[in-house]
Amino acid sequence: MIKYSGQTRILVAVDCIIFGFDGENYKLLLVQRGFAPERAKWSLMGGFIRPEETLEQAANRILKQLTGLENVYMEQLQAFSNPNRDPVERTIAVAFFALIDIHKYEKQLSKDYHAEWFPIKEMPQLIFDHEKMVEMAKNSLRYKAAFHPILFELLPEKFTIPQLQALYEGLYDTTLDKRNFSRKLLSTGLLIKQADKDKESSKKGAFYYKLDQTKYLDDFQSFLNFIPKPDKFLINETSLN
Repeated sequence: MIKYSGQTRILVAVDCIIFGFDGENYKLLLVQRGFAPERAKWSLMGGFIRPEETLEQAANRILKQLTGLENVYMEQLQAFSNPNRDPVERTIAVAFFALIDIHKYEKQLSKDYHAEWFPIKEMPQLIFDHEKMVEMAKNSLRYKAAFHPILFELLPEKFTIPQLQALYEGLYDTTLDKRNFSRKLLSTGLLIKQADKDKESSKKGAFYYKLDQTKYLDDFQSFLNFIPKPDKFLINETSLN
C-alpha cells in the first residue's frame, strides 16, 4: 500500500452530544468513561473512527454501542483540533449532536456504561474539552431552531401547548407570555387538536396536539414571530476549538 511519506498519523475520534427533553427540562445524556485517563469520570459518548467507516457511520455505531440507541436525529457539529485536547495522543474530535424523545428511548440505555440523563443546568464536570462541545451544540441548536422544525424531534407524537412552550423557553432561557404564546401558536394553523387531554399537570388538563408535518415544512416561517432572534446566539466558533 502506498502511503504519504514523512507524515505523522493522527487519531480521529467522534463525540456525541445527546439532548433530550422530559416535558419540562432539557437534559444531556452522559456516560462514565471506561478507560484511562479520566476513567469513571463523566463524558460525552465517544470513540475512535475505524478505517472502513465514515464519520456518520462511526457516530451511529458509537451511539448504539454505548446507549443502545439508533435511528435518532443526528447532525455533525464541528471538529475540535487543539493539539493538547487529549493528554495521551494527538486526537482530532468531530462532534455530533442528536435530539431524542427521552420517554421513547429511556429503557434502551446501556447499563454497561452507566449512561445517565442530567439536566443541562446541573451537568457534572466533563473530561477534556467536552463542556466546550456542549456549549457550542446548545448555541447551534438555538440558531437552527429559529429556522427549522428541529425541536419537534424532542417531543412525542402528541404534545400539549404548555410542553411546547417549555421547550422554547428552556432553549432560549426566556419566559414567554402564556396567553400570547398560545394565541400566536394556534393562529399558525400548523397544529392538529386531538380529542384527549393530558391531565397529569392539572385537574382541568391540556389538550394534546399533533404537528401537521406537511403544513409545517411548507410554512414554518409563520412560527418565527414569537421565537427570539437567533443572531444573538451566534458565537465565535474558533474560540471553542
